[in-house]
Order: sequence, then structure tokens, then C-alpha cells
Amino acid sequence: MTNPKTPYASYLADQDPVRVLSATASRLAELSKSLGESRIEQPIAAGKWSPRQIMIHLADCELAFGFRYRQTLALDNHTVQPFDQDLWAKTYEAYGAEQALAAFTTLRDWNLTLIRSLTPEQFAKTCQHPERGQETLRTLIEINAGHDINHLRQLEGVVEKSAA
Repeated sequence: MTNPKTPYASYLADQDPVRVLSATASRLAELSKSLGESRIEQPIAAGKWSPRQIMIHLADCELAFGFRYRQTLALDNHTVQPFDQDLWAKTYEAYGAEQALAAFTTLRDWNLTLIRSLTPEQFAKTCQHPERGQETLRTLIEINAGHDINHLRQLEGVVEKSAA
């Protein structure tokens, strides 16, 4: 159920979102190691975030998605709160890449434990997104998995460029 207002779920193609979510933390750790300390701080392009900032963003998003999952499960047709990633990024100097990876890994494990326990009825629960309209919990999970794919591709591109 791809929402035309967000491209992230479309990155999944035919992949299982839970499998994607389950693999992201270890892939992030591999990419972080490949980047090393020198490359992790360099923006991936002019005006873009560095790999460290992308990792912090992923940790922030995992926190936000976890909250959305729980609100959707707890409340009927809850309206989720969007956030401005650029405003959140203003605090990113406070965090290191290792700290971001540790936070992301812990939060993702916590959220996956919840996701793996859900019934089909729970996956079908709806919420409202102020910009995208009605979504199901399954759609939120698909968007999060597609978001992972997007940022992993960015980081993989940096690693490939560094190796060339």
C-alpha cells in the first residue's frame, strides 16, 4: 500500500519490511566501520548531511516511528505528529556516530520486538498523518523500512566512492 505522498515505501519493492528493518542496524555498523573516522564527518554532497548526521537522523526517526507505532496501537485513528528533520538536525553536533549507532540499534530492537508481536488486526489499525492522510500501522512500518533503504543507499554510495 504505497502512499503517493511519500516515496519511501516504494523503495521496498517486493522486500519484506520487517526483514529490512531487522537488517539495518548491522548494515549501518558495517558501513560506519568502512567509512572510518575521517569520512564519517564529511558531507555526502554540498549542502547535505555527513554520514554521522545521517546516522543520528536514523536514530531520531526510530524514536519518532516507535512513538507513532505505539500511539496508533493505543488510540483510535490517532493523528501522528510530523516533525521537521532540519530543525531536529540543529542538535546533531551533540552526538557522535558510535552513540547514534548504539541508540539506533537499541531503539530498533525494541521496536522490532513490538512489531513481531502484532496481530493482523493491529497491523491494520489506522492513524492520520496531517500531510499524507490516513495510514495503517503496516504503512508506517513500510515507510520506515523504505526510509532505511534510502539512507543505506546514500551511505553505500559514500563507501563506494571512497573505495574507488
